[in-house]
Amino acid sequence: MHWLSCRETITLCIVLRVLFALGLDFYLSPPTSYAYSVDNGDKVVEFINNGPGLLSASSPLTLYANLKESLWLYQRGMDPYGSGIGQVGSPLYLAFSFFPTIAESGPSKTQLLSKLFGIFLWTAPDAFSAWFLVRIWKARASTSTKSSSSSITFVLPLIYLLSPYVILSSLARSTSVWENAILLGAIAWACESESEFKTKPELNNSNSKSKSLLFLALRVHLSLDALILLPPLILLLLGSPESRLTEPGPFGLYLRSTILRAALNVLFEFMVYWTALALISTLIVGHWRWMSTTWGTSLSLPSMTPNPGLWWYFFTEMFDHFRPFFLVVFNVHLLMYVAPICIKFQHDPLYALFILVGILATFKSYPTLSDHGLFIAFWGIFPEVYPYLRHPFPTTLVLIHSALLQPLFAHLWLSHGTGNANFYYASTLVGACAGGMAIVDAVWAGLRIALEKHGKGELKLVEGEEREIVTQQ
Repeated sequence: MHWLSCRETITLCIVLRVLFALGLDFYLSPPTSYAYSVDNGDKVVEFINNGPGLLSASSPLTLYANLKESLWLYQRGMDPYGSGIGQVGSPLYLAFSFFPTIAESGPSKTQLLSKLFGIFLWTAPDAFSAWFLVRIWKARASTSTKSSSSSITFVLPLIYLLSPYVILSSLARSTSVWENAILLGAIAWACESESEFKTKPELNNSNSKSKSLLFLALRVHLSLDALILLPPLILLLLGSPESRLTEPGPFGLYLRSTILRAALNVLFEFMVYWTALALISTLIVGHWRWMSTTWGTSLSLPSMTPNPGLWWYFFTEMFDHFRPFFLVVFNVHLLMYVAPICIKFQHDPLYALFILVGILATFKSYPTLSDHGLFIAFWGIFPEVYPYLRHPFPTTLVLIHSALLQPLFAHLWLSHGTGNANFYYASTLVGACAGGMAIVDAVWAGLRIALEKHGKGELKLVEGEEREIVTQQ
């Protein structure tokens, strides 16, 4: 069977998404209407945020309305971080003000160009994300796997670009689609980086390591909780992206002093980029207060806006004098997974990074649909673990169940008034259960694949021993 190439697949998906976005826009604001103008492009955003993506497509840090208002204030010489907007993103987003603006009034051709510009601006990062996913797959796959599984380069972009999770976030103009593209770019270049310890010389590129660290620094700058992805990325930069799940063992370096020196050099370069981005942001707005509304937001949860996460309802019911303690508990809870996952999967750092992406999407303070869409798309890079999954079908059903319940219960609660916050929070708990089941299954399969290969003869002796050995593992 002839499969479309990666570029053809991405082009086809982007065309379909642009046509869908234009059709939805024309349906909500017909050209014959006297009110048809550039501002009506926001009707699609309002429709998504008040409909299918209600409370899920955007978070307070990625909300398009906050970005638009902060840009409006910045263009008029006012400080967006002291105007009471709420949670405003990084000052680097203010660079959007330098994009060429199209007149808000004029002939319909100008208005159509403006709409196309907006659609492409929020669809382009998804195209780059799909391209980065394919590059990660190619870096991980062996030569024999590439020749026998060319369909992956067709399926991966298809899964990501046509995922409802990603499409809704893009239509809502959530900045999370940019964050996904930046993170995948960091991982892709880490897989292709040049290192004296790499086992794939054909992937070596002298600039890839710096690009990877710069993109990760930018991703952490936009949202501080992505810092948990730094350790596995460092392991990936020093190690290899190829699949080593069947051969668990110590990290692929020999001298501890060499490991430490190489890791410190990578960490230092990352800190230089991160510090430079912080200084640039400070120069843009002229003060340091932006940190409290960007980095501080993900740590202190100042906004109780309902979202698919687990934090908001818990802290809504929390007594104020207990709040600081449980803020520490919830933040440490995210950090506590990093060391065990990186140690257990030190032989396959890309798989460790994949699991931490799922943990971040499930347990971060302000998750959005695009976070879950990224975790789902990442599964396509690890087809070798599919036969060893323990409960993939129930996990998929629970995920679909949550995806259908969340907009329904949110609509009943906020629009019809026939429900309450408990309805919506119950649906988010179901979504968290689906994320937890997927993470546990990924860990199980990643460990079981090696156990099946190396202990197959021993495990066939007694059925009870097999269960006992797997449990110990």
